[in-house]
Amino acid sequence: MSQERPDEEKPETCDVRVQDRIQGAATPVQSPTRLGPTRFSEITGEKLRNTGSDFIGSIWSWINGDPNRNLKNPVKRGKRKRIRTAKTAVGVIALVGFFIFVNWFMLSQLHEGRAWLRRGFAKNRNPKPNPKPNPDLSPSAKRVSVKVSASVQHVAKKKMGKPKKQYNGTYGRLLAYAAHALAEGQNKIEPKELWREPKDQTLAWKPCADQRSWKPNDGKNGYIMVTANGGINQQRVAVCNIVVLARLLNATLVVPKFMFSDVWTDSSQFEDIYQVEHFIKYLSPDIRIVKNLPKELQSLDLEAIGSLVTDIDIMKEAKPGFYMKHILPLLLKNRVVHFFGFGNRLAFDPIPFQLQRLRCRCNFHALNFVPKIQETGAILVRRLRDSGSHLAPVDPYLVGPKYASFILDKKAGPLHKASKYLAVHLRFEIDMVAHSLCYFGGGDAEKAELSAYREKHFPTLANLTKTKTMPSPEDLRMEGLCPLSPEEAVLMLAGLGFNRKTRVFVAGANIYGGAKRLAALTSLYPNLVTKENVLSETELEPFKNHSSQLAVLDFIACAASDAFAMTDSGSQLSSLVSGYRIYYGAGKMPTIRPNKRRFSDILLKNNTIEWKVFEQRVRKNVRQTKHVLVRPTGRSVYRYPRCKECMCNED
Repeated sequence: MSQERPDEEKPETCDVRVQDRIQGAATPVQSPTRLGPTRFSEITGEKLRNTGSDFIGSIWSWINGDPNRNLKNPVKRGKRKRIRTAKTAVGVIALVGFFIFVNWFMLSQLHEGRAWLRRGFAKNRNPKPNPKPNPDLSPSAKRVSVKVSASVQHVAKKKMGKPKKQYNGTYGRLLAYAAHALAEGQNKIEPKELWREPKDQTLAWKPCADQRSWKPNDGKNGYIMVTANGGINQQRVAVCNIVVLARLLNATLVVPKFMFSDVWTDSSQFEDIYQVEHFIKYLSPDIRIVKNLPKELQSLDLEAIGSLVTDIDIMKEAKPGFYMKHILPLLLKNRVVHFFGFGNRLAFDPIPFQLQRLRCRCNFHALNFVPKIQETGAILVRRLRDSGSHLAPVDPYLVGPKYASFILDKKAGPLHKASKYLAVHLRFEIDMVAHSLCYFGGGDAEKAELSAYREKHFPTLANLTKTKTMPSPEDLRMEGLCPLSPEEAVLMLAGLGFNRKTRVFVAGANIYGGAKRLAALTSLYPNLVTKENVLSETELEPFKNHSSQLAVLDFIACAASDAFAMTDSGSQLSSLVSGYRIYYGAGKMPTIRPNKRRFSDILLKNNTIEWKVFEQRVRKNVRQTKHVLVRPTGRSVYRYPRCKECMCNED
């Protein structure tokens, strides 16, 4: 299954409060004894508890004056007493007036609400009869008149609280339309924008995160260790964030470790996926990196001395100032700090320019895959392209110069044209489906299975669903917070105009619902393949039981594709792939990012919408997301590298 926790990247079109409530419940259960949520926030917590009485307290202080004042002078004491009496009277009058105003305001709102309800109930008790068609109108005009009156009644009912449209998980009607359209248009030319980006804007941005303007740190303040949680893509983000933290604290970084998770069941470590020597050497002008702690520190009980810091000790996206205030003193005292988890624990803004650039440098330059993965990745891309006479701009960076040349078919002549392929990251494994709290049409059996999965793998979220009022599956879907199902993904591709003959690579494994769920995709796009179809059992054998390494092969195939389609904007793999394509793609590697909130609105009209209208709305939806944007403040540089810290704009 794809290797990221389902809570990494916030979708662009979501209710942040809803998303945060769900995300907060995904802390892994493998963490050691927690150090307590108030460890670095006791003062802040006390302030929050006292905030409620600040207003009344300030009035009371104003009435009574300073308790530490000098009361020795009797004249002054009498004068103060008179002043205090006057202040008391004024204060009491002010408080009484304030409470009267609040009481009046609440009563007025209550009366207004009751009046509105009475009007609504009166309308319901005495509904106006349907207007009869004018006998002087023609038959066609009569039908229009009746339809208009029905539409007015429909809107009125909606305003009075008509239930929302229910999603039942099936799209039989639209899928039939899609099959007919693809069969009729097999020889039609696909829309040009499917396979290209708006070049004039994208070509102006060039990679430049490799540029440095500082001296290396000596790391003298101590040692930082990290055991990163989640899947391979979340772990990659944690590695780059810990590199920035090591520079910020002038600490020596120990080569990262990866936490074993019972969700992904993979024991792969950093050195099994990334080239350690390249990592150390490439970042040596920035920070000091060692493979192990010094012997005198290895015997320390880090939890006992307070040097084990878990995700519960650090707020999400903590600012650099937090680490300088709380972590640096701990580091100087104990000489070592071990971060356990470190998922999304460093903010993207505000952060100094050079530290942000270091983040990009780590992600796009310092993390090269090991030769075993590079070689197999090159074989996978070569077969997906059906050989060819050219390299994509990202190839040398994905698989290295040595294996990039293997992608080329040396026998192919200059006129040989490589086959284009579309990569789709179908983030529809059971962990994502269960974590989303959405419904996908499987009835009571689906609900029971996903509930049991949450109990085992996401116990905090499971408990939250029992103790708190959670958003309904319908609300989540309307907010664009549900991952696209295979049926929804194939409808999007067909609506965009991808030809039936298009080669489609599907990233991800163990799709929830299995082959039956994938039937919609394979029936409309018969040239659909996965890495398991393209690579032989012998070629996949070295990666058996290593889901993180298999996920890297998906990453390579998606990043090298001629077009890449995301189906879940919150997916870490999709975010990293799209960012990689922007950084190294030279404006030639488009990414399809549907606005899921708007797409959901289109799909809810499944029973009535015509195919032509569906096509128009889907294409407009995706077209609006293809604008070349500079990274929005606070958003991920891994996903949006078009910013002055990562890329240089030559315009």
